[in-house]
Amino acid sequence: MTLHDVRPVRRGSLHRALRLLEAVDRHRDGVTADALARELGLPVAVVDRTAAELEDHGYLQRLDGDAYVLGGALVRLAGRTRRDTLRDRLDTALRGLRDELGAAVHLGAYRDGEAVVEASATAPWAPGGPAWVDPRAAAHATALGKCLLAQLDDRARRDHLDRHPPVRLTSRTTTDPGQLLQRLDRQPATMPVLDLQEYALGTVCAAVPLTAGSTAACLAVSLPLDQAYRLRRAADVLADRAATVLLALAL
Repeated sequence: MTLHDVRPVRRGSLHRALRLLEAVDRHRDGVTADALARELGLPVAVVDRTAAELEDHGYLQRLDGDAYVLGGALVRLAGRTRRDTLRDRLDTALRGLRDELGAAVHLGAYRDGEAVVEASATAPWAPGGPAWVDPRAAAHATALGKCLLAQLDDRARRDHLDRHPPVRLTSRTTTDPGQLLQRLDRQPATMPVLDLQEYALGTVCAAVPLTAGSTAACLAVSLPLDQAYRLRRAADVLADRAATVLLALAL
């Protein structure tokens, strides 16, 4: 058999496998090989052989009664594809904001009791500022962290500060928990949260909340101190573009 003889056979096998997977996907409660054969117009022996190969690789799963459903390997592959797509869309949205603002942009979220940076868009001409303290331990000082804490209720804020007591990072850092809680409580929902060298000297930041269901999230922008005059305008742009980021997240 020559190479030219082999290629059509492989394409035919692949085509049958894809048709079989599509057919099984149309029957979410399961479908037997006999029913698949009738639906696809294929011999039962061919369906049995193809299904067995797909089952061996985890793409199909056989239920009691010999019915087939999609297997875990295919479900995991679809999940990874969706996550990759969402990540690509998010990265594109953040890069667009970075380019529009000429500044580093960050997405923050409060998950499992911690303030985390989910994603960032930086560049040599748009540095993200020094990352010298774990964001989970610096939420009291960063615009991103304070914006997330401001979206929590009083009990959750106190719990966070009990687990991460405020420490002095610069001479401007608020370290008194009571004072910090008062500031968070007075923070207007429509106003950006600012970090004016509280986390790192030479860097200023602003953050705006993202309304994303029950998850506290925010967009933040960071600028070198000599560009502090741009901070408020940058925060306004973040607020205007928040819907675009939420769509990218498909929340």
